[in-house]
Amino acid sequence: MANLYKVFVGKSAAKELKKLPIKTNNVLIPLIQNLSGNPRPSNCKKLSGTSNKYRIRSGNYRIVNSIDDEIRIVDIRSVGHRKDIYR
Repeated sequence: MANLYKVFVGKSAAKELKKLPIKTNNVLIPLIQNLSGNPRPSNCKKLSGTSNKYRIRSGNYRIVNSIDDEIRIVDIRSVGHRKDIYR
């Protein structure tokens, strides 16, 4: 179990999560928690034009995060609906 990553949720991402419906949070929060064991799940795609930013798709919602493999950290940057997340 030495290869676990630490998952940090930034202030803005935590605010965005609080604004979402409870039903949506019940899906997204376990996805975020599972990133410690697998920082790049099958529904994870690298964002073009960035060195370490990824997005995870869950229905109409997206989780944008950055992954630092050297210090084993997953930093959740933003969470939201797909129409708003990339603005």
